Amino acid sequence: MPEPMDVERALVGMARDLDWPATPDLRGVVRRRLAAHPPWYASRWALAAVAVLVIAAALLAYTPTRTAIADWVNLHTSIRRTTSVPTPSPLPPGPLGQRLGLGNQTTLAAARSSVTWQVLLPGGLGAPDEVYLQNPPDGPTQSEVTLVYGARPGIPVSGETGVSVLVTEARGSVNQNFFGKTVGPGTTIDPVVVNGHQGWWISGQPHVFFFDDASGNARLETLRLATNTLIIDEDGTIVRIEGDMTRQQALELAASLG
Repeated sequence: MPEPMDVERALVGMARDLDWPATPDLRGVVRRRLAAHPPWYASRWALAAVAVLVIAAALLAYTPTRTAIADWVNLHTSIRRTTSVPTPSPLPPGPLGQRLGLGNQTTLAAARSSVTWQVLLPGGLGAPDEVYLQNPPDGPTQSEVTLVYGARPGIPVSGETGVSVLVTEARGSVNQNFFGKTVGPGTTIDPVVVNGHQGWWISGQPHVFFFDDASGNARLETLRLATNTLIIDEDGTIVRIEGDMTRQQALELAASLG
């Protein structure tokens, strides 16, 4: 059996003796064939389709554009499975009244010693959970005291503040001629009398309240719970009782002031 080297030498020798024809120039033939029958990817329609696909891919990669396209063709589809119902977000930690702009938090004893008038407590609510003092110039000339009550039986608690009742007190007077003109649409004012003192029951959607402080300065006060409000003039102490309660509940609380 011949060795591989011998076979290789024999083939090389045969190559020298063979008369191999010259290789023809095929470039012209290929060009003519391509011009007569262009490949699919060279057609104008194919190039246009490729361009559209490239642009669409770029647009879909951008989230706002993808959303707009989905809105146009109504292709929004979302399938979501859950094993539990989400619970409402808890209130942020801290005192209940710190987000209501009531002034500085203090104690009931400190608030009473800071003002020259008697701070009244509604006996029907018990001791307040928090007490705030608002001094001038932010508060009236003889200051303002606010009592904050959390959960109380029979009175809903605000889901946004965790407060059921606010009782705000300041020395001053109510200008009845001006008072009735400051309420907006959907709000009513009914005069009431509690323990011989003039009062007003505000229902609907009250948001602000005007009164004159002890120096005669007009004060614009925010009704912070934006719920029903009872205002009582207790011998020159203006008491505001705010909460999601009925007129009868508010009148009973006002009658228990002392």
